[in-house]
Amino acid sequence: MKILVTNDDGYQAPGIRALFNALKSDHEVTLAAPDREKSAVGHGITLHTPLKHQKVRLGHNDFGHAVAGNPADCVKLALFDICDQTPDLVISGINAGSNTGLNINYSGTVGAAREAAINGIPAIAVSIQYGDDMDFHGMASYTASILEKAMGLNLPPGIFLNINAPAISFDRIAGTKVTSQADNNLINVFDRRRNPRDLTYYWYAGMAPNEPCEGSDDSALLKNFISITPLQCDMTAHAAMDVVAKAGF
Repeated sequence: MKILVTNDDGYQAPGIRALFNALKSDHEVTLAAPDREKSAVGHGITLHTPLKHQKVRLGHNDFGHAVAGNPADCVKLALFDICDQTPDLVISGINAGSNTGLNINYSGTVGAAREAAINGIPAIAVSIQYGDDMDFHGMASYTASILEKAMGLNLPPGIFLNINAPAISFDRIAGTKVTSQADNNLINVFDRRRNPRDLTYYWYAGMAPNEPCEGSDDSALLKNFISITPLQCDMTAHAAMDVVAKAGF
Protein backbone atom coordinates (compact mmCIF):
# COMPACT_ATOMS: atom_id res chain seq x y z
CA MET A 1 0.00 0.00 0.00
CA LYS A 2 0.89 3.65 -0.29
CA ILE A 3 0.79 4.95 3.28
CA LEU A 4 1.18 8.49 4.60
CA VAL A 5 2.37 8.72 8.22
CA THR A 6 2.14 11.87 10.30
CA ASN A 7 1.82 12.90 13.97
CA ASP A 8 1.69 15.86 16.33
CA ASP A 9 4.92 15.13 18.24
CA GLY A 10 7.20 16.13 15.34
CA TYR A 11 9.05 14.14 12.71
CA GLN A 12 11.87 13.22 15.11
CA ALA A 13 9.60 11.65 17.74
CA PRO A 14 10.27 7.99 18.59
CA GLY A 15 6.67 6.95 17.90
CA ILE A 16 6.56 8.03 14.27
CA ARG A 17 10.06 6.68 13.63
CA ALA A 18 9.06 3.26 15.01
CA LEU A 19 5.93 3.31 12.85
CA PHE A 20 7.85 4.33 9.72
CA ASN A 21 10.42 1.56 10.25
CA ALA A 22 7.73 -1.07 10.87
CA LEU A 23 5.92 -0.21 7.64
CA LYS A 24 8.63 0.63 5.12
CA SER A 25 9.70 -2.93 4.26
CA ASP A 26 6.21 -3.92 3.04
CA HIS A 27 4.70 -0.61 1.95
CA GLU A 28 5.52 2.61 0.14
CA VAL A 29 5.64 5.05 3.06
CA THR A 30 5.72 8.85 2.97
CA LEU A 31 6.43 10.68 6.23
CA ALA A 32 5.13 14.25 6.50
CA ALA A 33 5.02 15.59 10.05
CA PRO A 34 5.44 18.85 11.97
CA ASP A 35 8.97 20.18 12.29
CA ARG A 36 8.42 20.50 16.07
CA GLU A 37 5.95 19.33 18.70
CA LYS A 38 2.39 20.41 17.95
CA SER A 39 0.42 18.62 20.66
CA ALA A 40 -3.13 19.69 21.54
CA VAL A 41 -3.65 21.86 18.44
CA GLY A 42 -6.73 19.86 17.46
CA HIS A 43 -7.74 20.25 13.82
CA GLY A 44 -6.22 23.70 13.45
CA ILE A 45 -4.70 24.76 10.13
CA THR A 46 -2.21 27.51 9.29
CA LEU A 47 -3.81 30.52 7.57
CA HIS A 48 -1.84 33.62 8.51
CA THR A 49 1.77 32.53 7.98
CA PRO A 50 3.43 30.73 5.05
CA LEU A 51 3.30 26.93 5.16
CA LYS A 52 6.85 25.72 4.62
CA HIS A 53 8.36 22.27 4.42
CA GLN A 54 11.77 20.76 3.85
CA LYS A 55 13.07 17.31 3.06
CA VAL A 56 14.81 15.74 6.07
CA ARG A 57 16.91 12.63 6.50
CA LEU A 58 15.35 9.88 8.58
CA GLY A 59 18.05 7.26 8.17
CA HIS A 60 20.80 6.17 5.82
CA ASN A 61 18.55 6.03 2.74
CA ASP A 62 15.27 7.30 4.15
CA PHE A 63 13.84 10.80 3.84
CA GLY A 64 10.74 12.54 5.09
CA HIS A 65 9.14 15.96 5.06
CA ALA A 66 9.22 18.37 8.03
CA VAL A 67 6.34 20.84 7.82
CA ALA A 68 6.24 24.19 9.64
CA GLY A 69 2.59 23.76 10.48
CA ASN A 70 0.02 21.69 12.33
CA PRO A 71 -0.79 17.99 11.87
CA ALA A 72 -3.82 18.76 9.69
CA ASP A 73 -1.59 20.99 7.55
CA CYS A 74 0.79 18.06 7.07
CA VAL A 75 -1.99 15.87 5.74
CA LYS A 76 -3.39 18.58 3.45
CA LEU A 77 0.04 19.42 2.04
CA ALA A 78 0.93 15.76 1.56
CA LEU A 79 -2.34 14.91 -0.20
CA PHE A 80 -2.25 17.86 -2.58
CA ASP A 81 1.45 18.49 -3.12
CA ILE A 82 4.04 16.17 -1.54
CA CYS A 83 2.62 12.78 -2.54
CA ASP A 84 2.93 11.80 -6.19
CA GLN A 85 -0.19 9.64 -5.83
CA THR A 86 -3.06 9.62 -3.38
CA PRO A 87 -2.19 7.35 -0.43
CA ASP A 88 -4.32 4.32 0.28
CA LEU A 89 -4.15 5.00 4.01
CA VAL A 90 -3.10 7.71 6.48
CA ILE A 91 -1.77 6.73 9.92
CA SER A 92 -1.27 9.44 12.55
CA GLY A 93 1.02 8.53 15.46
CA ILE A 94 2.33 6.82 17.34
CA ASN A 95 1.54 9.51 19.90
CA ALA A 96 3.20 9.69 23.31
CA GLY A 97 0.10 9.93 25.46
CA SER A 98 -3.38 8.50 25.01
CA ASN A 99 -6.00 10.30 22.94
CA THR A 100 -9.22 9.13 24.56
CA GLY A 101 -12.52 10.52 25.75
CA LEU A 102 -13.09 14.24 25.64
CA ASN A 103 -9.40 14.85 24.99
CA ILE A 104 -9.99 13.60 21.44
CA ASN A 105 -11.39 17.07 20.74
CA TYR A 106 -8.01 18.69 21.45
CA SER A 107 -5.79 16.07 19.86
CA GLY A 108 -3.57 16.97 16.92
CA THR A 109 -3.02 13.25 16.36
CA VAL A 110 -6.75 12.67 15.89
CA GLY A 111 -7.06 15.94 13.95
CA ALA A 112 -4.62 14.64 11.33
CA ALA A 113 -6.54 11.38 10.93
CA ARG A 114 -9.80 13.30 10.71
CA GLU A 115 -8.34 15.51 7.98
CA ALA A 116 -7.56 12.40 5.94
CA ALA A 117 -11.08 11.03 6.49
CA ILE A 118 -12.62 14.34 5.43
CA ASN A 119 -10.72 13.96 2.17
CA GLY A 120 -12.01 10.45 1.64
CA ILE A 121 -8.83 8.60 2.69
CA PRO A 122 -9.03 5.71 5.19
CA ALA A 123 -7.28 6.80 8.38
CA ILE A 124 -6.09 5.52 11.76
CA ALA A 125 -4.92 7.51 14.79
CA VAL A 126 -2.56 5.54 17.06
CA SER A 127 -1.48 6.48 20.59
CA ILE A 128 0.08 5.00 23.72
CA GLN A 129 -0.93 6.08 27.21
CA TYR A 130 1.80 8.18 28.80
CA GLY A 131 3.89 6.25 31.31
CA ASP A 132 7.18 4.59 32.10
CA ASP A 133 6.80 1.78 29.53
CA MET A 134 5.60 3.18 26.21
CA ASP A 135 6.34 0.29 23.86
CA PHE A 136 6.50 2.14 20.54
CA HIS A 137 8.09 -0.77 18.70
CA GLY A 138 5.45 -3.21 19.95
CA MET A 139 2.66 -0.81 19.01
CA ALA A 140 4.21 -0.19 15.59
CA SER A 141 4.35 -3.93 14.92
CA TYR A 142 0.76 -4.32 16.07
CA THR A 143 -0.38 -1.47 13.83
CA ALA A 144 1.37 -3.01 10.83
CA SER A 145 -0.26 -6.37 11.59
CA ILE A 146 -3.84 -5.06 11.55
CA LEU A 147 -3.74 -2.98 8.36
CA GLU A 148 -5.28 -5.66 6.18
CA LYS A 149 -8.18 -6.07 8.63
CA ALA A 150 -8.60 -2.30 8.95
CA MET A 151 -8.71 -1.77 5.20
CA GLY A 152 -11.09 -4.73 4.84
CA LEU A 153 -13.67 -2.98 7.02
CA ASN A 154 -14.60 -0.69 4.10
CA LEU A 155 -15.82 1.92 6.56
CA PRO A 156 -18.22 4.55 5.21
CA PRO A 157 -16.66 7.87 4.15
CA GLY A 158 -15.83 10.13 7.07
CA ILE A 159 -15.33 7.34 9.62
CA PHE A 160 -11.88 6.45 10.94
CA LEU A 161 -10.28 4.44 13.75
CA ASN A 162 -8.78 5.78 16.96
CA ILE A 163 -6.50 3.18 18.60
CA ASN A 164 -4.95 3.52 22.06
CA ALA A 165 -2.68 1.20 24.02
CA PRO A 166 -1.85 1.14 27.74
CA ALA A 167 1.66 2.06 28.87
CA ILE A 168 2.88 -1.49 29.40
CA SER A 169 5.16 -3.85 27.50
CA PHE A 170 3.34 -5.52 24.65
CA ASP A 171 3.65 -9.00 26.12
CA ARG A 172 1.36 -7.85 28.95
CA ILE A 173 -1.46 -6.61 26.69
CA ALA A 174 -4.70 -8.38 27.68
CA GLY A 175 -6.26 -8.11 24.22
CA THR A 176 -8.30 -5.60 22.26
CA LYS A 177 -11.71 -4.05 22.85
CA VAL A 178 -13.95 -2.06 20.52
CA THR A 179 -14.95 0.90 22.66
CA SER A 180 -16.93 4.10 22.86
CA GLN A 181 -15.45 7.49 23.64
CA ALA A 182 -15.33 8.20 27.38
CA ASP A 183 -17.05 11.37 28.59
CA ASN A 184 -15.33 11.97 31.91
CA ASN A 185 -11.68 12.86 31.29
CA LEU A 186 -11.93 16.59 30.75
CA ILE A 187 -8.82 18.47 31.89
CA ASN A 188 -10.24 20.93 34.40
CA VAL A 189 -7.61 21.34 37.14
CA PHE A 190 -5.26 24.32 37.14
CA ASP A 191 -2.09 24.96 39.10
CA ARG A 192 -2.34 28.61 40.08
CA ARG A 193 0.93 30.47 40.71
CA ARG A 194 2.29 33.99 41.19
CA ASN A 195 5.27 35.38 39.34
CA PRO A 196 7.92 37.72 40.86
CA ARG A 197 5.80 40.71 39.79
CA ASP A 198 2.87 39.31 41.79
CA LEU A 199 0.83 38.48 38.69
CA THR A 200 -1.20 35.28 38.52
CA TYR A 201 -0.49 32.60 35.92
CA TYR A 202 -1.67 29.02 35.43
CA TRP A 203 -0.53 25.59 34.27
CA TYR A 204 -2.93 22.87 33.26
CA ALA A 205 -2.58 20.32 36.06
CA GLY A 206 -4.83 17.42 35.04
CA MET A 207 -8.37 16.36 35.74
CA ALA A 208 -10.45 15.58 38.78
CA PRO A 209 -10.51 11.82 39.54
CA ASN A 210 -13.35 10.03 37.78
CA GLU A 211 -14.18 6.40 37.11
CA PRO A 212 -14.56 5.82 33.35
CA CYS A 213 -17.79 4.23 32.18
CA GLU A 214 -17.73 0.55 31.26
CA GLY A 215 -17.11 -0.08 27.57
CA SER A 216 -15.23 3.18 27.05
CA ASP A 217 -11.72 3.71 25.74
CA ASP A 218 -10.36 4.79 29.13
CA SER A 219 -11.94 1.77 30.82
CA ALA A 220 -10.19 -0.56 28.36
CA LEU A 221 -6.79 1.03 29.03
CA LEU A 222 -7.24 0.64 32.78
CA LYS A 223 -7.69 -3.10 32.23
CA ASN A 224 -4.59 -3.34 29.97
CA PHE A 225 -6.57 -3.70 26.75
CA ILE A 226 -5.92 -1.92 23.47
CA SER A 227 -8.88 0.32 22.72
CA ILE A 228 -10.25 0.68 19.17
CA THR A 229 -12.88 3.39 18.74
CA PRO A 230 -14.55 4.26 15.43
CA LEU A 231 -14.93 8.04 15.12
CA GLN A 232 -16.86 10.11 12.59
CA CYS A 233 -16.34 13.49 10.96
CA ASP A 234 -20.05 14.31 10.69
CA MET A 235 -20.82 16.33 13.82
CA THR A 236 -24.57 16.56 13.15
CA ALA A 237 -26.67 15.39 16.09
CA HIS A 238 -29.07 13.42 13.89
CA ALA A 239 -31.09 12.19 16.89
CA ALA A 240 -31.90 15.80 17.81
CA MET A 241 -32.96 17.03 14.35
CA ASP A 242 -36.65 16.22 14.84
CA VAL A 243 -36.64 17.85 18.27
CA VAL A 244 -35.21 21.07 16.84
CA ALA A 245 -37.50 20.98 13.79
CA LYS A 246 -40.61 20.59 15.99
CA ALA A 247 -39.63 23.67 18.01
CA GLY A 248 -40.84 25.83 15.09
CA PHE A 249 -37.82 28.08 14.63
